[in-house]
Amino acid sequence: MKQEKKLKVGILFGGKSGEHEVSFCSASSIIGAINPEKYEVTPIGISKEGYWLSPEKSRQALLTGRVEGKETVCWESKTDKHQFIIVDHQDSNLSCSFLEKLDVIFPVLHGPYGEDGTIQGLLELMNIPYVGSGVTASSLAMDKELMKKIFLQEGLPQTRWLMVKRKRWKNEPESVLAEIEKKMHYPLFVKPTNLGSSVGVSKVKKREGLAAALDKAALYDRKVLIEEGIENIIEVECSVLGNDEPEVSVIGEIKPAGEYYDYDAKYMDENTQLIIPAGIPDKVVQQIQRISKLAFLAIDAAGFARVDFFVQKRKKSYWIYLNEINTIPGFTRVSMYPKLWEKSGIGFSELIDKLIQLGLERYQDRLLNKKDYPSKLLQK
Repeated sequence: MKQEKKLKVGILFGGKSGEHEVSFCSASSIIGAINPEKYEVTPIGISKEGYWLSPEKSRQALLTGRVEGKETVCWESKTDKHQFIIVDHQDSNLSCSFLEKLDVIFPVLHGPYGEDGTIQGLLELMNIPYVGSGVTASSLAMDKELMKKIFLQEGLPQTRWLMVKRKRWKNEPESVLAEIEKKMHYPLFVKPTNLGSSVGVSKVKKREGLAAALDKAALYDRKVLIEEGIENIIEVECSVLGNDEPEVSVIGEIKPAGEYYDYDAKYMDENTQLIIPAGIPDKVVQQIQRISKLAFLAIDAAGFARVDFFVQKRKKSYWIYLNEINTIPGFTRVSMYPKLWEKSGIGFSELIDKLIQLGLERYQDRLLNKKDYPSKLLQK
């Protein structure tokens, strides 16, 4: 019996964000679990400086956990035709045709320049199918201020929050501090608006620590988000899978090793616990699943996303607060997103397969919408 042709899948990892190292772990896990009978994998690494690696050097980077040398990819125009070219550290030009030969790309570039719509826009310009959300949803989910405004418009429950621009904080520090304390109560969480993995996040219990927290967050972004903290909460997460008709997973609970779920608690401290399913009543679970689906659809997400919540018990009732949605969540075998689906009946390898198929379906859907554009334009 004739074997079907393998799909050529590119795994994009690394990137310029503060979550560079986390991306290596996600890429290695996907490559180790993807079905070799169905897919031919090409790793594509990007350094912290934005240099693109050849597949050979990308494989080496995954083995060593670091990027060696410098090489980048740029556009070059020849006879009115755009061509992708690699320029390595020895200034020699090599054709980067392997990108155009790929059937689909699975980006696991966490944070800015990967999860924020930039790489998605590039792939759409190149007409290459990819896994996950498009430009708009990626941009909205990465910018927590815009994301929260969308959720507010949709009537989804959130804690009180405020955004302050770096320039204003620098020029009017006393005015900023006064406004924050007027509108919110301690404890507060201060974070960069466009970042993930709790990079640059601080918990502030009183005014003495607020200025330092704002300075820290402003190192990473021109916009700083301040959120009102809630005491005695349960942190829970829900995984979403699909395009226009998404499915939701069981709910998982996080018990961070530290005072809150910071970078160390997520990736370093083995005492952080992931409890699946979460120890909350079924009615609360159903509400969280419903809100997760609404949040996913509100930003027009696609493929996959993880939605994070705070749950507070007040006497006999539970109050749910939507925290954020992540369009490229961590994707190692021990990450919450795949673990929730595993408990929901979808294994790691099967989940990768479903995501690739969803990426191809979304690409076909875009083509159907645009197939008549050229002829219509010519008729005008």
